[in-house]
Amino acid sequence: MIDHIDIVAAGNCGGSFNVQRRFTGCCAARAFVTGKTGQMSSVAFIGLGVMGTPMARHLAAAGHQVTVYNRTPEKALAWVALYGNRAAPTPREAAEGVEFVFLCVGDDNDVRDVVYGPDGALAGAGAGAVLIDHTTASAKVAKELAEAAAEFGVGFVDAPVSGGQAGAENGQLTIMCGADDEAFYELAKPVMGAYAKASALMGAAGSGQLTKMVNQILIAGIVQGLAEGLNFAVKAGLDPEQVTEVIKYGAAQSWQLENRGRTMVRDEFDFGFAVEWMRKDLAIVLDEAHRNGARLPVTALIDQFYAQVIARGGKRWDTSSLINLLATD
Repeated sequence: MIDHIDIVAAGNCGGSFNVQRRFTGCCAARAFVTGKTGQMSSVAFIGLGVMGTPMARHLAAAGHQVTVYNRTPEKALAWVALYGNRAAPTPREAAEGVEFVFLCVGDDNDVRDVVYGPDGALAGAGAGAVLIDHTTASAKVAKELAEAAAEFGVGFVDAPVSGGQAGAENGQLTIMCGADDEAFYELAKPVMGAYAKASALMGAAGSGQLTKMVNQILIAGIVQGLAEGLNFAVKAGLDPEQVTEVIKYGAAQSWQLENRGRTMVRDEFDFGFAVEWMRKDLAIVLDEAHRNGARLPVTALIDQFYAQVIARGGKRWDTSSLINLLATD
């Protein structure tokens, strides 16, 4: 455990929330934010992994007051040593007195671990705060969190991101959001702008996660098609780099082609979005498809291909490593 560590307080909270409560449904007191925060806000950021670390850094660079928490305290202390602001020993203490609480952790269970309980973020968040979850998680947990947050008078936005580590580092993420009240999203949007090139409210709580599932379905199919096409080019005696250079101007153009085509044919995968993370995401996708009846035969097959990559020792390889199965079999 660590104590609060105040090193540099960057920026000031220039506004306040006015909260109006009303009771809805069975028992929950729903808090509606009627005021606006100032340009600079006080925020907590929970989860300093490869995505969370640069996202929190962008918030600090934008002038927001940032309190960080990480399950490994040393990471939080290292972040503070580099970027100032402060670290907290629990999610509850990180969330105390701030306007926005950001999460970026591993999966549904990790989200629950840092949000619920006596040391969870909801125990510390004040009425009128907004909880924003950047974790790629299930729509089910997003809806659950929205209901739990409402009981505390806290707003909730599920806000998974796309753009990978590079997007986080460069502040160029795309954010897909869900919220039961648009006011919560509108309050969070300018703060998220510190690391986003685009964001959109897709619907009620859970809609952001559902949109991220669509994103992962598309990526899986595109990467498999790219792997097959480039492997075909090699087998046909073509120069694969020349192939990628010419077809990127046609209908086959994609981010994956332009950013992964050359490294795929060089068997370079020690960067980017890890296969084990993609399998986690696809498990969420396939579970949701089972629930809603969507047929995903290609996605299910590609998920098994990723299982084969992991069996080869490639769990930390970039998702473009699908070509390795074709090139070496």
